[in-house]
Amino acid sequence: MGARLTGLMVAIVVAVLAARSVFAVDQADSALRTRFGQVIGGEYGPGLHLKSPLDQVHRFDRRTVTSVYAGETFLTSDQQELSVDFYLKWRLADVREYYQRTAGDEDVAAQRLADLVRGRLKSAVAHESLAMVAQRARGGLSSADFDAMRASAHTLGVELVDLQLQRVDLTDESASTVYQRMEQGFNTQALQQGASGTIDADKIRADADLESADTLADATRQAAHIRADADARAAAIYAKSYGQNPEFAAFTQSLKAYESSIGRKGDILVITPAGDFFKYLRSPDAHPNGRAGGH
Repeated sequence: MGARLTGLMVAIVVAVLAARSVFAVDQADSALRTRFGQVIGGEYGPGLHLKSPLDQVHRFDRRTVTSVYAGETFLTSDQQELSVDFYLKWRLADVREYYQRTAGDEDVAAQRLADLVRGRLKSAVAHESLAMVAQRARGGLSSADFDAMRASAHTLGVELVDLQLQRVDLTDESASTVYQRMEQGFNTQALQQGASGTIDADKIRADADLESADTLADATRQAAHIRADADARAAAIYAKSYGQNPEFAAFTQSLKAYESSIGRKGDILVITPAGDFFKYLRSPDAHPNGRAGGH
């Protein structure tokens, strides 16, 4: 009975040791062996492998990892403060280096990788305007800069596959400043358009006044010309009439003199009735020098 128990115990121990001496690695993974915290041997690929029962196996996913970084603050060349989301795609390149640098922690690796990338990305964005940053997938990052990032990533035992900006927005403070500038621009434009309209209206009004003055002056000249022509014709008619009948001319002149002299209310005229001025008032047939006559 004791021998059987001993044999069973030995079999169990052997089975346990055998189980702890073999490990398997999946197709998408790589593995490392450590003993008392020290890396033993090299990298293990997919398959079944032997190890010491004292060894600990660490498995790592070799597939591409996407790490997203949200709300990063960047400043553009036109002094616009941006809130940027970007992502990095990376995968294992050197499992031993990766384990020694990050203790095999994917989150630690992602954070250290972001620290390596963030400075160069901020420098690239700082040389671009807001419009250019929004248009470019890598925010103006050059191929040389990206290659330098990849070289830095290798120090962590990883390969940097890609970097892309996901979202580019103004921060709340910058957005408020931009909106204020836009409002001021619109107000300035409205004032300029209003001033331009006033200038145009004044010009139209001045042109209309000038045209009106020219038209009035032309009409005045034409009226004066017509009046002068009419006066000349009237004078010619009067002269012809007076030449044919001097007595009628004298009578007409006397009537005009009466109208201009005694036709206004309140006027006082002192003159001798015996003079020639009132001769036609005394007798329509009166002649100058007191002579009477008729035809």
